[in-house]
Amino acid sequence: MKRVKFHVAAVAAAISVLAGGASAENKFDYCLLCHGAAANGNAGILAPKLSGVEPWYLTRQLENFAAGIRGTPGGDASGHEMGPVGLRVKQEGTLGDAVAFIGSLPPKKPSPTIAGDTRHGKQLYVACAACHGAKGEGNAALQAPALAARSDWYLVTQLKNFRDGLRGADARDTYGAQMRAIVTSLPDDKAIMDVVAYINSL
Repeated sequence: MKRVKFHVAAVAAAISVLAGGASAENKFDYCLLCHGAAANGNAGILAPKLSGVEPWYLTRQLENFAAGIRGTPGGDASGHEMGPVGLRVKQEGTLGDAVAFIGSLPPKKPSPTIAGDTRHGKQLYVACAACHGAKGEGNAALQAPALAARSDWYLVTQLKNFRDGLRGADARDTYGAQMRAIVTSLPDDKAIMDVVAYINSL
């Protein structure tokens, strides 16, 4: 718990320093402090790739962090760190601007970090494809984001979070609840690794 409190305080302080008095061009540079150059991710501090992520999905997640729908369970240290970010942009009325800033950055496909049985992963992915698309391209009509070209270690973490009740357990999180139901088709850590290894191939 001490680690979580420390990181939340550090993130909040960084936002305050970097955003205070910033020009329109670099007002949201604090996003890059954690998420890396052009928001293409920083695995070293468990900050996933944001560039290339659908604006509607980023908007929903920031709103969820701001409302405490996501990032409140004690075991979700990274979610705790995002809480102050979501709350700040929501209170300032700059959430849309933040999402537009991320959308303006050039995405780069991350290098795979996950190894697994892609043949088994392909079989498991059938359940995922119904919403996220056969090629992991996403489906805005179903509010299902793309999975291809994302930080694979982050996908693994989030699948485990859904499974373990660290994400999607809030009654207000309709889409999270759907993911918690789907993740039951992945019975163990090996299955999660295999399906993400397959997603890497898309």
